[in-house]
Amino acid sequence: MFNLGDKVVYPMHGAGVIETMESKEILGEVKNYYVLKMPIGEMKLMIPVDNVNNIGLRNIIDEKSVEKVYDILKQEAEINDSNWNKRYRDNMTKMKTGDIFEVAQVVRDLTYRDKEKGLSTGEKKMLVSAKQMLVSEISLSTDMTNDEILDYMDTIINEDALEKQS
Repeated sequence: MFNLGDKVVYPMHGAGVIETMESKEILGEVKNYYVLKMPIGEMKLMIPVDNVNNIGLRNIIDEKSVEKVYDILKQEAEINDSNWNKRYRDNMTKMKTGDIFEVAQVVRDLTYRDKEKGLSTGEKKMLVSAKQMLVSEISLSTDMTNDEILDYMDTIINEDALEKQS
């Protein structure tokens, strides 16, 4: 059970803050919902309280875990040379877990692949979505702005690529 003001992650959407709880009647049934305010895009989501375990709603990571995310971004990319469709499915499976460390692997690997060989349109959209998921959670875990986080992520991924080339 979560409380008002809790910072949580909704898999495939990113992190947000539980702003309110509301009861709504839908198809003759009254259910309680968490209203989650997302920092990116000012979107609000309604999540059925009785369904939070099934969808994987979880608390955001702490600052120590943010460093682990950055460490994953610094690691050598895992090159998956299968066709784009299989890569896409594999990466989507990682993203659906809601595990920030798996999402960081997707960002790292797709960023590297984009620089080396380019990405399909679907993979480009996935990279943008994965970055937004990382940024939303890191911004709620630290006092960095979204732009600062994106700049730092790009810096560490690019520095790592330059070191490997030399």
